[in-house]
Amino acid sequence: MRMWLKGGVLALVLWAQNALAGTVLVVGDSISAAFGLETEQGWVQLLRERIAETGKEHAVVNASVSGDTSAGGLSRLDSLLAEHRPQVVIIELGGNDGLRGQAPAQLQQNLARMVDKSRQAGAEVLLLGMRLPPNYGRRYTEAFAEVFSQVAQDKQVALVPFFLEGVGGVASMMQPDGIHPAARAQARLLQNVWPALEPLL
Repeated sequence: MRMWLKGGVLALVLWAQNALAGTVLVVGDSISAAFGLETEQGWVQLLRERIAETGKEHAVVNASVSGDTSAGGLSRLDSLLAEHRPQVVIIELGGNDGLRGQAPAQLQQNLARMVDKSRQAGAEVLLLGMRLPPNYGRRYTEAFAEVFSQVAQDKQVALVPFFLEGVGGVASMMQPDGIHPAARAQARLLQNVWPALEPLL
């Protein structure tokens, strides 16, 4: 009986420690899934290492899927929130919506619903903004970029205005396809995210 009680207490303590540590859930597309790279080279793995260096005990769950859109992320979110119960949700989606020419209004609606669902689950939210190449036309690219700042303003959530700042459009920082960041760019992506993320941990 005593052994059972000790085991139960130990399990409860471990559960409490994990709950207190918190989880950071990254819901993104190929950029966060480290497309074209080894997983350990990606910015999400670098984030795990940075958090460990600060002495914080947060788990980082990378739920990013290459090719995913905001609609895809929205459809997956409920189950991810239920499974991982995150303290922070990082939303890195929208690039594929833009590359496919989808309506900015639909992107805005999807992102807003993701923010709402995350908050209802008790999580803070960090939204990573994206921009499109100029060949998509000024009117569309401006409307697309505005979506992220508008959602952040409406929902009062943290925002990185342009996740690929210092990377996008810089040939030496991109893979040959010109779309996905190279290994050398991953530290810069983390650098772009960290100042907005750290206060949420």
